[in-house]
Amino acid sequence: MTFTTRPTLTGTVGMVSSTHWLASQAGMRMLELGGNAADGAVAAGFVLQVVEPHLNGPGGDAPIIVASADDPEPRVLCGQGPAPAGATPEHFASVGLDRVPGSGPLATAVPGAVQAWLVLLRDRGTLSARTVLEPALHYARRGHPLLAQASATIDRVRDLFAEDWTTSADQWLVDGSAPPPGTLVRNTAWADTLERLLAAEDGAVRDGRSREQGIDAVRRAWSHGFVAEALEVFSRRAFRHGDGPVLPGVLTAEDVAGFEPTWEPAATLDFAGHTIAKTDVWGQGPGLLQVLGMVEELAGDLTGAADGAGDSTRVRVPAPAVADPSSVEGVHTLVEAWKLAMADREAWLGDSLEDPVGVAALTDRSYLRQRAGLIGEQASRELRPGSPGGREPRIAAQALLTDGAGAADATTGEPTVRRDGATRGDTCHVDVVDQWGMLVSATPSGGWLQSSPFVPELGLALGSRLQMMWLEQGLASSLVPGRRPRTTLAPTLVLRDGIPVLACGTPGGDQQDQWQSVFLLHHLVGGLSLQEAIDAASFHTTSFPSSFHPRASEPGVMVAESRLGQDVLEALRARGHDVLDAGPWSLGRLSAVARDPGTGLLSAAANPRGMQGYAVGR
Repeated sequence: MTFTTRPTLTGTVGMVSSTHWLASQAGMRMLELGGNAADGAVAAGFVLQVVEPHLNGPGGDAPIIVASADDPEPRVLCGQGPAPAGATPEHFASVGLDRVPGSGPLATAVPGAVQAWLVLLRDRGTLSARTVLEPALHYARRGHPLLAQASATIDRVRDLFAEDWTTSADQWLVDGSAPPPGTLVRNTAWADTLERLLAAEDGAVRDGRSREQGIDAVRRAWSHGFVAEALEVFSRRAFRHGDGPVLPGVLTAEDVAGFEPTWEPAATLDFAGHTIAKTDVWGQGPGLLQVLGMVEELAGDLTGAADGAGDSTRVRVPAPAVADPSSVEGVHTLVEAWKLAMADREAWLGDSLEDPVGVAALTDRSYLRQRAGLIGEQASRELRPGSPGGREPRIAAQALLTDGAGAADATTGEPTVRRDGATRGDTCHVDVVDQWGMLVSATPSGGWLQSSPFVPELGLALGSRLQMMWLEQGLASSLVPGRRPRTTLAPTLVLRDGIPVLACGTPGGDQQDQWQSVFLLHHLVGGLSLQEAIDAASFHTTSFPSSFHPRASEPGVMVAESRLGQDVLEALRARGHDVLDAGPWSLGRLSAVARDPGTGLLSAAANPRGMQGYAVGR
């Protein structure tokens, strides 16, 4: 039997897996109250904003994928807000900036997370906003034990807080220092904001309005009421942008009011007898579809390699070496496929092109076959975007010049894994499955305490997602007001025979889909259980431009857990990979839930790395 750190949970009522045990339990409480997976996901999402404040917040963003047994078409709810109207290349040039900074008011996109969670609750949930937000309100008002990583994050930025972001210092510092791990921390300002928002629902209920109208009343209080007004006033204040200039932001109440989360079709690819569902080209998710497609082109038909996701009685068939992410051939193939997919990401993924390249062209089998043919025996150090449909690729000039690790300040977004393998924190994830067959996968992020100064009137910080957009125009991810920054946030839903069977995801910035590809190959092809696949040794490459300021790349570098084995790592070095040993347990924070449609058996697993993620269920 393959080693696991804990069992894969199984049951028939419901399962929740997330990056924090309190969020998982909050989601499970909604299932115990008779709610469904959407109710559970929203409860968990709002709790994550409180208990992982260094990884996400109400001022951030949240892409969500949903499907159910009675409505099996996977749908993406886009909680990624666009660039504000005033965020123009001309404005950045006028204040002396040649790129979007990694933190501070000017890096702010329109906050989308709160709106997205509420739309999910309205459209797919069953409970009231007050019921679902009660756990988050409790932890904001009465406190939660501060995570060690949150304490370390506050300590890294305490000088900036004390010297410039004084509103953040008032919230997060105690006598000028970071609270020690385990300290009971409260955010009473956010608790007050939640109460004001929920008062709008209470008023709608008293007026005899429907559940849905009550939730919309909460949304209006956010987007057209006191929240939007306070955000505009605060955005006019000048603050330091990390270690850069002191400048005000450009976000307005009108920007906040103009954002509406959208339901969209998922981008999909058939792989190994399953259908993988991701966000469209405004996210990096299509890269995962490309990589899995390239692997299948090289391995041949993988249908039946493992007998079904979520089936505890699966039959295991040895995977071809090229599709086995524990073998030298499999690791090499996956890393090289990701270099090609990430080069395509730089050229083609984003929301800013007037004539975008669609996922269909990027995942066309003949195109993937041609791309897979570029994978040789030796590691590539080139950035090689393709030409889907015969179109000529274009990469940002700065992306082609930024080799090396770069010098990022302590506020830079999602600095997940350094060259030495140390993890500094990144974002969050939650997956939920209920007894009726609904699955939800969500990756909330942004608006963390180190992304922008704390807004004391509201109890939140704004996000820094605009750092993923280039000031150079004509690119897929150019800064254009009203367009969404290309996000690294990458939830995943998997279907079999048209029925949703698996939801999974992980924090990790540029590494999110890379780590998921390792998991999916182990689970869908190699036949490992959810927990076995999560526990398996992971790896990724940084041989492409980072999504985060200062947008550096490290040609040829791959980071790997030592548990792959020294013989495997040495063989990869012999193939030209610059292998960095990250230690035995450092890469990935995967969560996953599954449902076997034949038996109704539910399952869940969570990442043991960092001793923070947990799955619950019964």
